[in-house]
This record gives sequence, C-alpha cells and structure tokens, in this order.
Amino acid sequence: MGHPLPGPRLMSGHFEALPDGGAAVPLDEVEVSILRSLAVQMLELIGPGDEPAQGEDPLAALFQEGPSEKPSDPALARLFPDAYGDGDERLREASAEFRRFTENDLRTRKREDALAVVRSLDALASAGDGSGGGRLELSPEECRRWLGALNDLRLTIGARLEVTDEDENADLYRLPDSDPRKPMVMAYLWLGALQETLVETLMA
Repeated sequence: MGHPLPGPRLMSGHFEALPDGGAAVPLDEVEVSILRSLAVQMLELIGPGDEPAQGEDPLAALFQEGPSEKPSDPALARLFPDAYGDGDERLREASAEFRRFTENDLRTRKREDALAVVRSLDALASAGDGSGGGRLELSPEECRRWLGALNDLRLTIGARLEVTDEDENADLYRLPDSDPRKPMVMAYLWLGALQETLVETLMA
C-alpha cells in the first residue's frame, strides 16, 4: 500500500451508537477517499478469488482445497498466518493442512468485508450533498464487516511499516513530518482509533 494521506493529518472522527445496534461516524471528503482507496487496495492485495469455472458444480467448488504454503508477501502472511506456528515439523504439517481447508473461505470473508466498506462509502457519497462526505450510518451487520476490514487494513499497513503491537504507539508518534513513512503511519493510527471507537460503541 502506498502513502494514502496528503500530509501528516490525523483524522478525529469517531463512531457513535445508533438505536438499532448499528453505529455512525462523520467523515469528510478526504477521509472517505482515503478509506475507499485503502479498501480497494485491500481487494487488489487479496485477489479476485476463485470463481467456479463455466459448467462447474458450485457445490463442488465450495470444497476445493486452498493453498498449503504460507504467503511470501509479509502483509498477506499477516492476514493469513499459520494456525499452529512453525516450531517443529509436526506443527508445520498441521498448519499446512489447516490452511488448505480454510484459507479460501477466509479470503472470501476478507473480500466481503472490504467490499462492504467500499459499498457503504459509495452510498454515502451518492446520498450526500455532493462533497463526498457526510454522516455514515452502518447497520449491525455492516459494523461487523467494517470491524473486520479495519483490522485487516491495520495488519496490512503494520506489515508494510514493520511494526508490532508492542512498539506501534511509542515510536510511530515520534516520527518527524519529513519521514516518508509519516502519511502511512498517520493512516495506521487513524484506522486504529476508528476501530477502537467502533468496538467500544458495539460493546456499550
């Protein structure tokens, strides 16, 4: 993923609860553009998925085996980690077996989460005042999709930045504005704030 922010700007919108169990957040035009761009890049990273070939039984396609090897791309490896680690040969074999029967479904879910973000942002833009921003209202199901997508986006950007949960807050906030990683870092921190307020809203 490239540098999604035009400068060291950290957005401040946060989610608030709706009576139906959903959530709402105000987003301006820049925020909508960034979120949509990141979600589209996520779809490109994950890939289009395997559609049943013409004439192929969709039910049979549902049970097709997936890959058994961990992805070589660090971002994809973080999105699709080994289930049991790689401490010894037995664990590696178990991880490969688990991956073969679960990764396709996991990729499908992650694509659907990212698509839900794109669709809701497009709906906001088409229903708004023409500025591209507005108050985004999500249903409970859309909230779950957004949570998954926000987490995936943070994992992906975190992999590109080579940060871990332990060191993310200490060093990232201290980066000078001249650092070329700064825009990506700001997006990473902003996505984390959105994710945190959405979780808090749904748990309230």
